[in-house]
Amino acid sequence: MALEKTLVLLKPCTLQRGLVGEIVSVFEKKGLQICGMKMMQLSDELLSEHYAHLSEKPFFQRVKDAMMTAPVIAMCLKGVDAIAAVRALAGPTNGRNAAPGTIRGSYCMSFQENIVHASDSPETAAVELKRFFRDDEIVEWRQSIFSSLYANDEY
Repeated sequence: MALEKTLVLLKPCTLQRGLVGEIVSVFEKKGLQICGMKMMQLSDELLSEHYAHLSEKPFFQRVKDAMMTAPVIAMCLKGVDAIAAVRALAGPTNGRNAAPGTIRGSYCMSFQENIVHASDSPETAAVELKRFFRDDEIVEWRQSIFSSLYANDEY
């Protein structure tokens, strides 16, 4: 198993509801390492690129509009199987269908206003991280608790 990096966006609804600290805490308590974090106001152009896979959907513009109502917090998280771990913590897209204990199951009732965006594969994570972070904004460092997070044959 290898250490992976993944992108997480804390959506405008998360900032509007004052949940940033709680959501970041979920990832940190799991043992995921923050390697990059910044607040940014997303543009229509960036969102058109980011959500290009939804461009033919009737809700495409609504999603982009919602993502521009307030800033987002972009994070690069790192860990063994980080992509799958983040997606398991997030829960399914529709908060009404998400299990209690997941981020969406605990904090949202919406398909759209669903707290976080999380990369869905290593390929997507690589593209998305480059979209939201310059190389010098992702910091390589080793947590002092690293050996307490994993067995030595897990990474």
